[in-house]
Amino acid sequence: MIVVTGAAGFIGSCLVKQLNEEGFNDVVVVDDFSNAEKNKNLDGKKFTAQIDRNKFFDWIDQNHHLTQFIIHIGARTDTTEFNREVFNKLNLNYTKTVWNKCVEYGLPLIYASSAATYGNGEFGYDDNEEIISKLKPLNPYGESKNDFDKWAIAQERKPYFWAGLKFFNVYGPNEYHKGRMASVIFHGFHQIKKEGKIKLFKSHRDDYKDGWQLRDFIYVKDVTSVCMFLMNQRKNSGIYNLGTGQARSFYDLAVNTFSSQNLEPNIEFIDMPQDIRDKYQYFTEARMEKLKSIGYKKPFYSLEDGIADYVKNYLLPGTYY
Repeated sequence: MIVVTGAAGFIGSCLVKQLNEEGFNDVVVVDDFSNAEKNKNLDGKKFTAQIDRNKFFDWIDQNHHLTQFIIHIGARTDTTEFNREVFNKLNLNYTKTVWNKCVEYGLPLIYASSAATYGNGEFGYDDNEEIISKLKPLNPYGESKNDFDKWAIAQERKPYFWAGLKFFNVYGPNEYHKGRMASVIFHGFHQIKKEGKIKLFKSHRDDYKDGWQLRDFIYVKDVTSVCMFLMNQRKNSGIYNLGTGQARSFYDLAVNTFSSQNLEPNIEFIDMPQDIRDKYQYFTEARMEKLKSIGYKKPFYSLEDGIADYVKNYLLPGTYY
């Protein structure tokens, strides 16, 4: 059995789909299943059991001998949440328990970290584990992810294989339920339908033009592909960046959201909300040499190709992956 936590969510449900496509149907999905809209992400997917996240540790105690791998995607991912206790419970302490169960039962583990750990990028975007203790995330979400990375590296007892993946800006199908935290592509697509234009944040820094803030946008199908590679390889444990290695502007993203629908761009710039203005990353770009050095050779989707697949095959027909 392959366990996927956060399985009803955006990335988790896409991972379940890819597992199914590669012949893994004995999948155990773990999540808080109280959100009916989010649960639609699992419709049509094959899995053996559905376990509430609060009952998962009891379940693994009883079923570890049947379990082959744990991919821990579940987390509180709201970057506008500032209650540290929420992140301590759901991101830090829950993940510590997952790690310790993997150690106890000899199970390999992949877990989700985040590019939010890099903060303003004072130390670059290199997945060198020696700099993790120096990083200065800009919000409690990023802090919780970095706190776990630091904790994991410091452990004497580790799973026989483990990988922490620093997700950069992931976009793609199955994010219908995410509300404010959905990708700019998702929001832009619906703004075009409603108003015929896309709204982008103005820049509040002199060194960036409006809309030219740069991020490393990675298509969710690349994220799941890397997870499958690591699950199958099970060596070279450590923390890895997971982006494309190529920063692109939000302006590029907006233009491609229009062009994928054969529409002329119509972009409006709006003030960035005060609650995120001083916590906003203006540039992220993953150094990807480390992942490639262990044998990952599959090319990443370009921004153009990823947006075209997302818009044409999922957003326009309103379907799920």
